[in-house]
Amino acid sequence: MLETTGVLVMGQVTVHDEALWARYRQQVPATLAPWQGRVLARGTLGPALCGQPQGEQGVILHFPSQAHAEGWYGSPAYQALLPLRQAAADMSLMLMHSNT
Repeated sequence: MLETTGVLVMGQVTVHDEALWARYRQQVPATLAPWQGRVLARGTLGPALCGQPQGEQGVILHFPSQAHAEGWYGSPAYQALLPLRQAAADMSLMLMHSNT
């Protein structure tokens, strides 16, 4: 079911090291739980309908609020994963608020 409340975190990823990326992805869910975050979608990006994608993979996370999303990103648990993420891939993350 599509979330209509809360905040989405959308990411675009270019992976450089699949083994490191797999290690990073395995550890992320434990960092989401304290912030009531969850993965809605994760996978390979398909053809762009318009514009230029910034990676070959994507992820969409859901949080109850912007404060929850920002708390997760700034948490010591997630910040500890940044060196692994940066070694594995280039990633952009952005917040999206629902206007519906």
